[in-house]
Amino acid sequence: MPTSARHIATILAVALAGCGLSGCGTINEKIAAGVSDSIPAAIGGLPADAPPRPGTAKYDEYMRERERKRLLPASERDKEEQPAPATPR
Repeated sequence: MPTSARHIATILAVALAGCGLSGCGTINEKIAAGVSDSIPAAIGGLPADAPPRPGTAKYDEYMRERERKRLLPASERDKEEQPAPATPR
């Protein structure tokens, strides 16, 4: 039986649809997260002060520190956020 263009197109469509059902989407999601972290901020990447991604140890530490600051009285929070004055040399 000769292979026609319709058979090839059908096989190709089934193969591409099967990739979406078998987990290629999760692979692409992980690759996209890693690639987007390595793009410099100057060309549209994450800024330097962006919080860490959820699910990492740094994220848990960041959330604990954020909660600690939230529980402080406002007068003490303001003192913590102000940088120390520079000493002349």
